[in-house]
Amino acid sequence: MRPECKRAALSRRDFLKAGTVAASGLILGFVVPGTQRQARAAGAGEPSAPNAFLRIAPDGVITVIVNRLEFGQGVHTALPMLIAEELDADWSQIRGELAPAGLAYKDTLYGIQMTSGSLSVAHSYTHYRETGARARAMLIAAAARLWQIKPEQCRTAQGMVIGPAGQQAGYGSLADAAMQQPVPVTVKLKDSGAFRYIGKPVPRLDARVKSNGTQQFGIDFKPPDAKVAVVARPPVFGATVRSLDAAKARSIRGVIDVLELAAGSGGTGVAVIADGYWPAKLGRDALVIAWDTSAVEKVSSARQMELYRALALGKGLPARMADTSKLASAPGKISAVYEFPYLAHAPMEPINCVVDLRAGHCTVWTGSQFQTFDHAAIAATSGLKPEQVTLHTMASGGSFGRRGVATSDDLIEAVNIAMAWKRGPLKVIWSREDDIKGGYYRPSHIHKVDIGLDAQGGILAWDHVIVGQAISAGTPFEAALMKNGVDATTIEGVGETYALPVNLTVHHAKANVPVLWWRGAASSHTAFVMETLLDEAAHAAGVDPVAFRRRLLDGKHPRHLAALDLAVARSGYGKRKLASGHGWGVALHGTSGSVVAYVVEVSVTDGVPRLHKVTAGVACGTAVNPLTIEAQVQGAVLMALGTTLPGSAITLKDGVVEQGNFGDYTVARMPDMPQVDVFIVPSDEPPTGMGEAGLPPLAPAYANAIFSLTGKRLRRLPFDLAAA
Repeated sequence: MRPECKRAALSRRDFLKAGTVAASGLILGFVVPGTQRQARAAGAGEPSAPNAFLRIAPDGVITVIVNRLEFGQGVHTALPMLIAEELDADWSQIRGELAPAGLAYKDTLYGIQMTSGSLSVAHSYTHYRETGARARAMLIAAAARLWQIKPEQCRTAQGMVIGPAGQQAGYGSLADAAMQQPVPVTVKLKDSGAFRYIGKPVPRLDARVKSNGTQQFGIDFKPPDAKVAVVARPPVFGATVRSLDAAKARSIRGVIDVLELAAGSGGTGVAVIADGYWPAKLGRDALVIAWDTSAVEKVSSARQMELYRALALGKGLPARMADTSKLASAPGKISAVYEFPYLAHAPMEPINCVVDLRAGHCTVWTGSQFQTFDHAAIAATSGLKPEQVTLHTMASGGSFGRRGVATSDDLIEAVNIAMAWKRGPLKVIWSREDDIKGGYYRPSHIHKVDIGLDAQGGILAWDHVIVGQAISAGTPFEAALMKNGVDATTIEGVGETYALPVNLTVHHAKANVPVLWWRGAASSHTAFVMETLLDEAAHAAGVDPVAFRRRLLDGKHPRHLAALDLAVARSGYGKRKLASGHGWGVALHGTSGSVVAYVVEVSVTDGVPRLHKVTAGVACGTAVNPLTIEAQVQGAVLMALGTTLPGSAITLKDGVVEQGNFGDYTVARMPDMPQVDVFIVPSDEPPTGMGEAGLPPLAPAYANAIFSLTGKRLRRLPFDLAAA
């Protein structure tokens, strides 16, 4: 069926004005470059806000304003595809541009400008398509008026309006006149059978610049007169400077100033300002600082895990209730304790920003996932009104959640430095070590699970306890994500899909370690527990792990079943003979509305596992750009594989993070990459998120394959076969 989108009647002026103040607003800002003339609403006495989502130049180049952060996930291409589809644009004329912080660019559901939770395409699918459809209708109306015919007599193709007598007018020539037309109240969106771009593999708009090194990321941007600041932050979170000797630092050539300030994540720090990054770093290295840690908790990972294990022995806050009375008398039992460490996000581009604070205005350039929060924090910290702050969104080299900090700690710190500096723009750069030691980790967790099995291996009872910090506590999301004291970012993925009698309770321990969502959120640990235990239960029942999952899906989760069946069929699981010493592993999980099933091929040699091949079945609704989905799954596989490798853990001793760079914090590298084949379940349903969905099921599929070869059940990440 062809979807029909209706809106309450509104004037064109009201429509444009709404776009500047409402979360669901829409502006078709046609601006003719060089004329300095803003398009005006018919009969309006004031100009509309230009260029909110769509800009058409006289030469026909169409710039789509992307209201999200592009950090590798592909929205810089996917969102323009949506507009280009309904606009009937010529793809060679499409360009993308990241939106600054602004009310018009808020997520249509959550009411803030954000890039999080794999929601970008899912929440923009209708919004951006409607933008294209409305623009197309206005262009047709302008052409019809020019040719003195009815709009119904016109059609569009490849960036042109075509009349019944063969008349042709390019969108660029019609853009200014189109903005004089009323905005359609009702638009019809294309049927999927008519798609030219959506669902097709479209090369990324930013592929060339990222390949040839000309893409400007946040860390590349520096105004000509800007100085560079690096900060010595407390080694224990929240500690303060007891004494400071900056004489050696000030003597280093290029160092201009040394400033003590409030650190963004708590406590105090010392900023060194210099002509460039290297003298600033050398100056910081030369600082002599005595830190006062007497008032802050000093976390040690080993002791923390002991405390968590003790907490897991008791019942916590109820999150999901089920009868556990059959546990004691069950003929068969599975009891397991799982350990998960803190994880750093470790994006390739560390945190950075440029702050230009002048009298009456503050301009900031940074890669922000939460522009609304960051914009407000900059205004509050600088003492300026929101309209006196401009936040430019810069392309970023990864994030995995790290740039989505609701406390805006890095920007508050940078503005504090700029306020103390008062001598022009400043570029604040975090080193790799700063980034890894600087806090905001995926929380460490303990899971304790007791399962009761009947004589045939059926699951009678499932008692599940999770211990870990609550990410949402104290954030603007607490009211939405914490129910009855239980944080959804801790329990997501437990007992939600399979027909299981899961009784789930939670202990939200507190620790002096800043924590944050990490790629896959709670599913980055809950999927490992659920999928390895299901595999264990299947073996206890003497049932094939795939058949066991199909039975527990109970016909109620068609996406899960479709993804599983596709991965199984394409991999040759159960039919293709594996090489000697190789074994199969299977896992399945849903995140952000999408489902990914993995069938993996693994070997173990001298106690060292090796992941050879991954076959993915992906159910994500409409695949807007299959190339992007393939890339997301490939990247998620490699990142998830990294969590299994020795050394892929953040540990603390006496409050100090022990890791500092990739030499002691392991990430997967190119030689670790297996063959990854991605297959997408065909669908006309609206798209769902893919940024995170590919990560959670990989590690459990890998662990299940290792069990098939060694008989060892792995209960912790990273893997340690010797201790299993």
